[in-house]
Amino acid sequence: MHWIVEGRGDARVLLPAVWGYPTATRSLVNVRGEQVASGAGFRDAFRERRCAIVTDGFFEWTKQREPFWFHRDDGGLVLLAGLYREGAEPDARRPRFTILTTRPNDLMKPIHDRMPVVLASDALDDWLRAPPPRAAQLIAPAPDDALVVQPVSKRVNSVKHDDPACLAAPEPPRQGSLF
Repeated sequence: MHWIVEGRGDARVLLPAVWGYPTATRSLVNVRGEQVASGAGFRDAFRERRCAIVTDGFFEWTKQREPFWFHRDDGGLVLLAGLYREGAEPDARRPRFTILTTRPNDLMKPIHDRMPVVLASDALDDWLRAPPPRAAQLIAPAPDDALVVQPVSKRVNSVKHDDPACLAAPEPPRQGSLF
């Protein structure tokens, strides 16, 4: 379970949701943001069901499976742009969401070729309520100074682990020994 913000009228509503937007063939955890305004698959969701995912940061991996944690330097919350739809089995009571991605900023480029769309707090209402052309302008890389990055333990590579030890510094490489 995760938390999303959706716009209802003039209000923002915080509600629990399930990560994974169901389609006819699979559940999508992320979608290329550049395509949602014009592609038939997400046009309605982009027009009517935009949301913000509330998180303290996100992980990304290099091609060598080295994990990194992207987060705010002040420890504040990070808002990610997403789309949602009404719930589906196995938890039909909760909305299902996907995170939109975009091209990387300079901080992300050495690690990955895509990044989540990070919303500035003053852009939240535009993202939730603005007409699609205005909302589409928010699908862009975050400013280079919006987040910081730190390498973390490979413990995060397993979904079995969801604890503070995932954010520990990576273990140093083992040195060979003759004895």
